[in-house]
Formats: sequence, C-alpha cells, structure tokens
Amino acid sequence: MSGGSPTRAWLQTFGCKANQYDTERMRQELERSGAVAVTSASRADVAVVNTCTVTAEADRDARRTIRKLGREHPGLRIVVAGCSAALRESEYSAMDEVWRVVPGQDAAAVARAAGPLGPAAPNGPGLVELRGSDRSLLTRFRRGTRAWLKVQDGCDRRCSFCATRLARGTSRSRDPDELVREAALLSRGHPEIVITGIHIGHYGSDLAEPVTLSGLCRRLLDEVPDVRLRLGSIEATEIDDPLVDLLAGSGGRLVPHLHLPMQSGSDAVLRRMRRWHTREAYRSRILEIASRLPYLGLGADIITGFPGETDADHESSRRLVEELPYTYLHVFPFSARPVTAAGDLPNQVRRRVRAIRARDLREIGLAKGRSYRASRLGSTAHVVVETLAVRGTDGREATGTTEDYLRVEIPAGNGAAGQRPGVVLSGLLTGYPDRLQLRA
Repeated sequence: MSGGSPTRAWLQTFGCKANQYDTERMRQELERSGAVAVTSASRADVAVVNTCTVTAEADRDARRTIRKLGREHPGLRIVVAGCSAALRESEYSAMDEVWRVVPGQDAAAVARAAGPLGPAAPNGPGLVELRGSDRSLLTRFRRGTRAWLKVQDGCDRRCSFCATRLARGTSRSRDPDELVREAALLSRGHPEIVITGIHIGHYGSDLAEPVTLSGLCRRLLDEVPDVRLRLGSIEATEIDDPLVDLLAGSGGRLVPHLHLPMQSGSDAVLRRMRRWHTREAYRSRILEIASRLPYLGLGADIITGFPGETDADHESSRRLVEELPYTYLHVFPFSARPVTAAGDLPNQVRRRVRAIRARDLREIGLAKGRSYRASRLGSTAHVVVETLAVRGTDGREATGTTEDYLRVEIPAGNGAAGQRPGVVLSGLLTGYPDRLQLRA
C-alpha cells in the first residue's frame, strides 16, 4: 500500500453458498472501512481466504491456495477466515504465509485483521448509506445476477460425518424484519435471491416469537415483489405443506427447484450417520412434493463408502436414486474428519471402493439429467441472464439459469444482443438435451 492510497483487498471463497454470503459481508465491511476490493491477487495488499471444512480436500485446497499466494505474491498480507480456520486456528497461524487468522465468519474482525485501512467510507463507491442496526445488512453482491440471503447460521443436528456444525455452532436465526429489509436492498441489483444458511429447515424455531421458513418466504414474496426466490439446500422432511403450497402456487416467484440432501438410501447407514429420518420418510416426501408441481429441478447430496456401508447398502442407495426424479446429483466419497464421530467408526471402506460407488451414482445422475432436459424441450422457461459473450460472427450470446436450475444459452438474434445480465426472459426451450437454448 502506498502513501495515502486505500488498502486493496482480494477475497477468495471456498465452499457453500453460506460461505459465499459471508465473503460478501467481509468485502462490504472492508469497503466500509476504507478498503477497495480488487479482482486479482496481483493487485492486492491483503488477501482474505474464506475457508471450508466440509471435506479433508477442502482443507487441503485452502492450504495449497495460501502457499501459492505466498509464493507468487511476496509481501501480500494473507488473512484466513471461515470454517476451517475455526477448527484449525493454530495450524493456519503456524503457516509462514499467513498474516492473521479469524476463526469464523466475523466480517468486522476480518476488516480489523486486514491491517491499516483508509478512512471509514460509509457511503463509498457502490455502497448504500444505511442507518442504525441496518448498517450490518448486505446491499449487493460484487459479481453475478443472483444474490444469497443467509437466513440463519449453525445447526442443532449432530450428523456423525459433519464438521461444519462444529465450526459454525448452534442454529441461530436472523430476525424476519431484518431479512425483508436486506432482501429489498439486494433486489435492487439482483433479479433472483437464493435463501441459504446451514440448516434453513430449522429457520425461526429459536426466535423469541417463532416463525417458519414458509412464513418467511410468504413475507418475502409479498413485500419484495420484484425478485424471484430460490431455496438453497433443505432437508426433505422439513419442508412443510405451506412451503409446498408456495412452490406450487406462487406463479414461479418461488421457483420449482429443490436441493434435498439424501446422504444414503440405506436405513442402516442413515442410523450410523445419525440422520433423523428413514429412507421411506425421505422417499415419500419427495414424491409428495413432486406430485404437486408440473416440473421440478431436483438435486441431492450423497455420500458413498460411509463406514460400514456394504454392497447391499450401496444397492439400496442406487435403487432410490433410480426411482426419484432427480435432475442432478452431488456425490462425494466419504471423507474421514478426525474431529467428527464418523472419523472413529470401525469398518472404514477402502478408498477405491468409495470412488467406484461414487462414479456409479454420478453416471446415473448424469443420465437422469439428460433425460430431464430432453423432457423440457419445447416447453416454456424463465431465464435469468447471467453472462454475455461474443460467439464468432454471430454476435453476442447470453447464458443463464431457468427456474428449475437448467443452464441455457440464448443465441444472438433471439433476444440476447439487446439484453444485459439480470434480465428475466421467457421463451421456448430448444436444442439438444446437453445444449439447451432459449428461443426468446
């Protein structure tokens, strides 16, 4: 940093949508403290690495990034924050490349740890002047046309494989009035808001005046009219009937897309995972929800090779995946976390077997995705335009996401040339299952 120039900050995010939200809060707090966010580490005085600890690979990725930053940018002040930092503060502090560690997601603490900053800039470039307690609200995302709205943090469940709960603490819901105000601010620059958190199905149960996630969604639909809402990852058995009513009856304002973690299709494995539902409870709820909607983008998380998982257990998962109307899957071979109960379970499954089982389920997921995309050809979709690009001599081509979470191209000549990121278009889906286009 030279003379009186403001600190230049570059931020790197690992992990989930909640982490992406947290990074934006860190960026905004840095900017309010006088820093300037830059898009390249080569231009930065300080780098903030917001870490994830969902798998051992996530921890390794963060450490590799930190070492690379230190090697390629000598003198760069590296601040490490996030979930991995919360569980491994001493390990990061011992790294020669690290300037300071913030064990968690405290945006104000990150700004303080970044070192000398310029004069406070409460209404600097791109910032909205807020008053009182509203100064903590997020007003925009630096990039992208979708914004995340984190409605709660932490989790009260005790899944045996999960380190995130240990890093994030117990479930803590945000005030619904505050969330409505933040959503209104975000809607000024983002046509779609994703409702996220660590365990959003428990939203509101810990408040002095308890509310439900469906109640919050109803308020957001009523009070923030110029935006469409998308639910982040949520447990299938925690979707109440009023929420299904909103999915079915909001005219697409609450989009027909759900990501419902499955983890395993075997009751024996679910018990060892300390999941609170059975295979049948998960299965029947998804089929009930799908029966209410004309179409549904449906994803799931699945862990293969959990300790003690047999061939029969895997086959049970396989049959469930084949039966349910998934349109995509996130499949992870089990990653032993020493801080979790599952790390000490007997009958650990060999790495090769875990990988083979993961590949098996991924192939089924890819086939189901192709089949679903084929079924949507010739039907109407509503696309939020996210990017514009020049394609040869044909002019500008846009890409975006449909309400049911399909990636779509909008060729030049069909409405793309005059569009800008953020516009919602309606039109027929055409093309091929692996290359969908919107004829606007």
